[in-house]
Amino acid sequence: MIDVTEQINSVRRTLGDRVLEAGQARVLTISQAYDTDLDDLWDVVTDPERIARWFLPVSGDLREGGKYQLEGNAGGTITRCDKPRSYAATWEFGGQVSWIEVRLTPEGDTRTRFELEHTALVDEHWGQFGPGAVGIGWDSGLLGLAMHVSAPNAPRDTDAIMAWLASEDGKRFMKLSGDAWAAADVASGADPETAAKQAAATYAAYTGAE
Repeated sequence: MIDVTEQINSVRRTLGDRVLEAGQARVLTISQAYDTDLDDLWDVVTDPERIARWFLPVSGDLREGGKYQLEGNAGGTITRCDKPRSYAATWEFGGQVSWIEVRLTPEGDTRTRFELEHTALVDEHWGQFGPGAVGIGWDSGLLGLAMHVSAPNAPRDTDAIMAWLASEDGKRFMKLSGDAWAAADVASGADPETAAKQAAATYAAYTGAE
């Protein structure tokens, strides 16, 4: 059974700004600590078989300079790999390019923090939906990661996942995630009214709510 509130509260979320050659960008950072050691968590987030159990099936050449493709989602190029601490890649989806970096940090001998940084250019889509458009998806990924670490041999049941997301608990998870990203946006200096409107638009887009 998923404790939605506990999972949302176990995650850290921050937002920042960055200026790239291509223009103004926002930097979304999400992290959670898991009860496993550094080497195991590295295996969880880099081995294709394990990635498919908590996130999405992935294909390609998973090494520095190689191309990857997530089934039905983003693809890109792995631009850096520093085993077992971090890797970076482009995140190419819908004709847009953004950038991700994954960092793993030990917190004692049997606990490791997973941190993901996603840098995206500010565009019309960001203006309409704000950070939740990306953040809810990453929150879902960290939930899947938590479930995999607690039961590493359990197969991924896509039908059950989709059914849960359509349930009241799943909708509450997305609502709380969107609200948490709006709060992180406000903490970074965003206008509270704008952040609230963007969170509502994102939740509606995910759930079909009015």
